[in-house]
Amino acid sequence: MQWDQVWIDVNVATMNDDIGCAYGAIEDAAIAIKDNSIAWIGPKADLPEFDALATPVHRGRGKWITPGLIDAHTHLVFAGNRANEFEMRLQGASYEDIALAGGGIISTVKACREAEEAELFDSARKRLNALAKEGVTTVEIKSGYGLDCETELKMLRVARELGKHHHVDVQTTFLGAHAIPPEFKHDADAYVDIVINDMLPKVIEQNLADAVDVFCEGIAFNLEQTEKVLTAAKQAGLKIKLHAEQLSNIGGSEMAASLGAKSVDHIEFLDEQGVKAISNSGTCAVLLPGAFYFLRETQLPPIDLLRQYQVPMVVASDFNPGSSPLCSTQLMLNMACTLFRLTPEEALKGVTCNAAKALGIEDTVGQIKVGMQADFCLWDIITPAQLAYSYGVNPCLSVVKAGKIINQ
Repeated sequence: MQWDQVWIDVNVATMNDDIGCAYGAIEDAAIAIKDNSIAWIGPKADLPEFDALATPVHRGRGKWITPGLIDAHTHLVFAGNRANEFEMRLQGASYEDIALAGGGIISTVKACREAEEAELFDSARKRLNALAKEGVTTVEIKSGYGLDCETELKMLRVARELGKHHHVDVQTTFLGAHAIPPEFKHDADAYVDIVINDMLPKVIEQNLADAVDVFCEGIAFNLEQTEKVLTAAKQAGLKIKLHAEQLSNIGGSEMAASLGAKSVDHIEFLDEQGVKAISNSGTCAVLLPGAFYFLRETQLPPIDLLRQYQVPMVVASDFNPGSSPLCSTQLMLNMACTLFRLTPEEALKGVTCNAAKALGIEDTVGQIKVGMQADFCLWDIITPAQLAYSYGVNPCLSVVKAGKIINQ
């Protein structure tokens, strides 16, 4: 056998259901890599003969390997921060008080419109570095803090550049319909027309987005407006997803499912009819425990119904300056278990195989099996459940991205 490298003395959580056991685990395993992909995976005792003198061999010393982690919902590119609003809320200020003082999403929009691309790139790279140190090898980054054509394109260009200059793969999502900008506060339909007829064609022309998202909610865009944006995106050949049922149930998830959305995200107020709809369409449910925690929400997402209808559950950080300023996928694993009562295996699936499905890249990453890209992490743990159990001391020992060792 001629391989590029071999890993031995490892336990592997493949996250491949075909293995037929928890985590798709193979203990005392070996992994062989060829041409940036997994060429062989199985018990070390079954490892075919190979030229050990000509092949680099890495010994895991009994540690665990998992697929590289995937954060499938972030707003990583933005300017400024809203720590002052955090302080104001804790001193008793209402949302209206903060908005009247120029706060809320509009403050971030103002900062992003004023920021140079280099400034946005530098701040976002620091955040991406933080995720990478925790074993994240793929991340989704949304726009949505520009709310005008120039700034939305600027944010997406920065996200694309991050992917070119970092080992972490970046999937970009156009979220022009994130909020109604102040200049259109009395005419949301006119803004939607700009998103569809002005912004979207430029995004496509410049190849800046892999997907399109909309915030469908009473305080944002209604069902009709949302459907118009998603339909235009789908007709243009882009993947679609939706912020849905976060604050109320207005049927966004059902509509998104009917259009073949890859995911519906937040979904705290999703009912059984909506769960059944996304189950039938193969749409993933993206759970965002960071926002739930930071906003001190009380309405839990319908976890039991999602299990009952076998909807793939994804766990993501929703990292953003307003509702989830928590740049840690590892922390989300713990929160998904403690706040939403996911099992550690469900949580780990939520940042590996299910996250890949939510981004439409499940044929490439998210599992450790033959033919998949060689993206994986070596962890200083004795059981995969530790990744969700503990937080604060990073157990990530090494990252392999497309067959290349990033750190050891």
